[in-house]
Amino acid sequence: MKIGELAKHSGCSIQTIRYYEKEGLISAPARSDGNFRLYDTYTLEKLVFIRNCRALDLTLSEIKHLISLQHSPGTPCEAVNDMIDTHLHIVEARIADLQNLHSDLKRLRYTCGQARSIDQCGILNELSPKSKSTIEKKERKLR
Repeated sequence: MKIGELAKHSGCSIQTIRYYEKEGLISAPARSDGNFRLYDTYTLEKLVFIRNCRALDLTLSEIKHLISLQHSPGTPCEAVNDMIDTHLHIVEARIADLQNLHSDLKRLRYTCGQARSIDQCGILNELSPKSKSTIEKKERKLR
């Protein structure tokens, strides 16, 4: 199949397919007499695998490692488990950060009633450099 068909069936853009080829995630395809790239179903399956990995936020380097492991079926899957465990920890940290952000935004939202004018807006006052808000205190802790 030509690259346009592959893009349609895989859900990847033509540019992404070319990029994955350049990065070595998929092999360079055969060429037609008209010099069109011709891909097989194995490449389509590999692209779907790559898309599934990207949906889990795996890096291209990690995906390359997983692809290499697929070619060693007798290898224990401990490395794969470790990779997923690492990503679970990262996701858990992101969730905690997002929960803190959610709390900060809710608290900030309650500082401003709708009947106030802009010069009395609690949100703008909290975000002002003159404010000694909890946001500023959190920033100092991060440094």
